[in-house]
Amino acid sequence: MMSRLRSPWILLLPSIVLMTALFGWPLVQAVFEAFRGGDGFTLANWRRLFDDPYVFTALRNTLLLIAIVVPIQLVLAVGMALLMQARPRFAGVHFYLWCLPLAISELAAGLVWLSIFDNRGYLNSLLVGIGLTDDGVQWLSYRNAGTMLLAVVLAEIWRATSLVFVIVVAGVQMIPRDYDEAAQVFGANLWQRLRHVTLPLLGPSLQVALILRTILALQAFAVAQALTGRDFPLLVGETYEWYANLQNPAVASAVSLIVLAISLATAVFYLRAVRQPEQAR
Repeated sequence: MMSRLRSPWILLLPSIVLMTALFGWPLVQAVFEAFRGGDGFTLANWRRLFDDPYVFTALRNTLLLIAIVVPIQLVLAVGMALLMQARPRFAGVHFYLWCLPLAISELAAGLVWLSIFDNRGYLNSLLVGIGLTDDGVQWLSYRNAGTMLLAVVLAEIWRATSLVFVIVVAGVQMIPRDYDEAAQVFGANLWQRLRHVTLPLLGPSLQVALILRTILALQAFAVAQALTGRDFPLLVGETYEWYANLQNPAVASAVSLIVLAISLATAVFYLRAVRQPEQAR
């Protein structure tokens, strides 16, 4: 009897050791680093962090980016997945084209969009060419916070929607067609089938997609760095700034703990808000 109880833990032991080594120990180190000073426990690192004029701007920009990008990507991914379920002509071509951004790194994606929004980029060349402006628009100027946000949002949507799409399309393919056909027999229209059949059954896939995409959005750095530098700061960018440029690992650890706290809070929220039908009863 004891051997049967131990066998699952024996099988899980390599994974537990690996996860502890990769995540558990660095997390403990980060906590100690954030609250440690020359004389032991201290809050000086946190005071120094919150005295930084960039930190609250970075927090605002990061939360704003998540609030805009994640819902748009989710809607686009569900729409694309439903289109794939309808099996249009050249469905395989559509799938590979939509997944193509997955093969492009964040920095490369940022540089692609920099060539579009730069002062002498393709967008300004088009606007000047058709006579809408004489000198172009300063899309990435620090004076135009709205257009900087627009550029980063568009780049993130283009780069990472395919990740959400792959997860959602896998979930859609797991839904038996019998449910949708039965709803049609009882007279449900497209919106009713989507709301009461498809989306509830997509709950597990939507949970995974939302949690993963939000965590990755919290880690967004290279795209914004390529487009705006530090004119549009993000939390992970501030972690890099404190660690690499300012040579202060303690404050960098404090920023990383803020990112971790937001990640955990959003994960719990998604797990509670997006439930399977049997869990909601």
